[in-house]
Amino acid sequence: MTIRWRSATVNRLGSAWAGSLELYTTLTSGPEAGTEVKALAHPDLVGTPVPGDRVLLNVSALARGLGTGGYALVVALPDRLPEDPPPGPGHLVKARYTPLQTMVLGADDQESGHHGLLADADDLGGTPVVVADLHSALPAVVAGIRADAPDARVAYVMTDGGALPAAFSRAVAGLREAGWIAACVTTGQAFGGDLETATVHTGLLTARLVAGADVVVVAQGPGNLGTGSRWGFSGVAAGEALNAAAVLGGRPVAALRVSEADARPRHRGVSHHSLTAVGRVALAPVDVPVPDVAGAFHDGVREQARSLCGRHRYVEVAATGLDEALATSPVRLSTMGRGLEQDRASFLVAAAAGRHAASLLART
Repeated sequence: MTIRWRSATVNRLGSAWAGSLELYTTLTSGPEAGTEVKALAHPDLVGTPVPGDRVLLNVSALARGLGTGGYALVVALPDRLPEDPPPGPGHLVKARYTPLQTMVLGADDQESGHHGLLADADDLGGTPVVVADLHSALPAVVAGIRADAPDARVAYVMTDGGALPAAFSRAVAGLREAGWIAACVTTGQAFGGDLETATVHTGLLTARLVAGADVVVVAQGPGNLGTGSRWGFSGVAAGEALNAAAVLGGRPVAALRVSEADARPRHRGVSHHSLTAVGRVALAPVDVPVPDVAGAFHDGVREQARSLCGRHRYVEVAATGLDEALATSPVRLSTMGRGLEQDRASFLVAAAAGRHAASLLART
């Protein structure tokens, strides 16, 4: 295990969004002392830094060039600790047994006002549930939903395969502000959503029964763990989320991970992540939508999608209007550093999954 700690002094503040604050700091320890680095603080966890504060940073991922955003992370303000929160209910511990473990009130918690609704809940009533591998698919899926069902109430269920704090996501903050999603539900070890739950299963039920979602979108938070091996990636959990949606009586829809620009052959066309998560892990039948776009690349994607559909349902979706829908996104579309112009297929396939989910609303 490698953890790199550094002390630093806050020079100035950067951008801020719901639950997150960028800082520009100068390192005061280690061989890089005197170097300015960009850091990220979550004020709900560590307090609100101001210029002149001394901060303790975890620079492990920054030193290795890993992670979404390229930040050092503020662990503490050792000279100015935040005040204790007021006493309140809730006993769900998230980021468990780490130095920044946090206790939250889960919707499914015995102390929650929603516990009576969720204690024996067992049915999503056919609610469409779109499951994606990468967090970057979220705005594209919602754009596809809104293309045909602009008044649909959408909830996002964030799993814990990527970032644990929901506050890290600029996309969630922007989509909430624009009214594109009604609620973010954080599940498992993830925390900081509008609603908290212990598992993906109660997260789905909370999205439907508490947040009143017409459509649910499930994806991990920003960031993605991959090892270049068949099973060693965090997106395996997408297959389990599809199973959960089916077990609970939802209508599971797989948003395939697709790229026409990724330099890695295993992610070109339909990514091996989707081939494994949908093709091998998702045991319940799910809908596999792809857009009806012309061209050799998309012909290949459709062929790969059909290969997944021994037990699943292949669905071809009209692509007309999806580019325009994607252009209205209130947040920047970006996947692995590539925008809409660089990797159109990635976002178009996600939007097609959203459009298909919208079509299911008329059938429920």
